[in-house]
Amino acid sequence: MLPLENLKVLDLSRLAAGNMVSHMFADFGADVIKIERPGKGDDLRNWKVNGISHWWAVYSRNKRSIALNLQDKEGLDLLKELVKTADVFIENFLPGTLEKWGISPDKLFELNKKIIILRISGWGQTGIFKNAPGFGSLVEGMSGFATMTGDKDQVPLLPPTALADMVAGLTGFGAILMGILASEKNNLGGQVIDLSLFEPLFSILGPWAASYQISGKVPSRMGNRSSVAAPRGIYKTKDNRYLSLSASMQSMWEKLAIVIGVKKLITDPRFLSNSDRLNNQDVLDEVISKFMRKYNRDELLKIFSEAGVTVGPVLDISEIIEHPYIIDREILLEHKNSEFGNILMHQAFPRLSKTPGKVSNSAPSIGENTDDILKEIGITPLQIEQLRKKKIIS
Repeated sequence: MLPLENLKVLDLSRLAAGNMVSHMFADFGADVIKIERPGKGDDLRNWKVNGISHWWAVYSRNKRSIALNLQDKEGLDLLKELVKTADVFIENFLPGTLEKWGISPDKLFELNKKIIILRISGWGQTGIFKNAPGFGSLVEGMSGFATMTGDKDQVPLLPPTALADMVAGLTGFGAILMGILASEKNNLGGQVIDLSLFEPLFSILGPWAASYQISGKVPSRMGNRSSVAAPRGIYKTKDNRYLSLSASMQSMWEKLAIVIGVKKLITDPRFLSNSDRLNNQDVLDEVISKFMRKYNRDELLKIFSEAGVTVGPVLDISEIIEHPYIIDREILLEHKNSEFGNILMHQAFPRLSKTPGKVSNSAPSIGENTDDILKEIGITPLQIEQLRKKKIIS
């Protein structure tokens, strides 16, 4: 049994954030119906490598697809019928779009008083930016993420992936479950969740506002260093590979000092406490780097492992997929996709002991399940044929 198998989720979103939300629901058994534009589909399909829609293949697995023209009244009427039997409604249109279509949250509640409506946007449904475009890259810049990322005196850096979207997606998954729980426990009925891309990302960057309020200082970019923990960083090894190290806890710092042969620094006033070490990171990093440069990465991993020092390898994806940890824990699986062939992807997570998630079905082609979905709401084969001729569905 999958824990969410009695839930029906309508996902009208495009690109990453909404698909991350419904991806989590689909992996744990919910019937996720992607409502896509006939002939075009979800824009996530256009994120490709070597012509293969790998983002779609991974994050739309276990879902079904209906191709439905929402620009036509008949298409909207079919959507309304689907709403009547759904538990969750996900959308990421520009705020106000549902209202223009005549399917505002109030109208949706008239159709289904218990439905949970997740509205994803860059900046939220209220405020001075509510009508502004809100792509993840803009949010990653404005939230401060880019400002704190990179080296001092270099340009701020954006993440090389859809970070804001994916963080918002995981947040949205939890928010919907809270909404469902509140409805069931307190008989509250449905509710609207206003989820911006900005707020989840901003909230995980640490107490940045409090730090500025207390110190009056805007932190400069620090590369791989931390403003609150030292030593901490990435170090180059003799064989031109890298190790990540985090040893700011006093006991861990002392272990590190002993194993790299600088035990005397434990009592050195410059390194007595974490605060002292933060004030002397240049000297400390050079001491650590000198030791790291003497050995190959794997030799260092063995040395530090035996000493109980917290270090880890910095890996690229070619190393990750072959790493013993990945293989032993079965973090990756190769799933056969009906359209693209075998695709390597992550397992369902998190791991529930009694009702774990499961990767069962490959991501659908555009409108692959249109007929079945319409039949489930009472549309006859003849009506389906007529709808297809009128290009309401495909």
